[in-house]
Amino acid sequence: MNYFLLGVLAPLSLNLLHMIIGIYVVVKLGSVLSLGFTGISFVTKSMAMIFLLWLGIAEFGLNYKIFVPLLAFFWFATHVIEAFVIQHSIREN
Repeated sequence: MNYFLLGVLAPLSLNLLHMIIGIYVVVKLGSVLSLGFTGISFVTKSMAMIFLLWLGIAEFGLNYKIFVPLLAFFWFATHVIEAFVIQHSIREN
């Protein structure tokens, strides 16, 4: 259950939150400020990934051979989806 919560749901919800805020920034503030938000979101997502890795491996004792690929895959997949959605919003705006 912890593998699913930390390895799947956590990166999905994190990237969904960033995508919603990113679309808001593009629509309301423009694509130039969206570039700044992209830089900030890189830092916050990196900090969240490090925190989730620490939480899963050190605190919950999850097997890193299973947890790290699971977390990395879902983080990367949702990150790519987020990039295409925000790029579409920039083109629409």
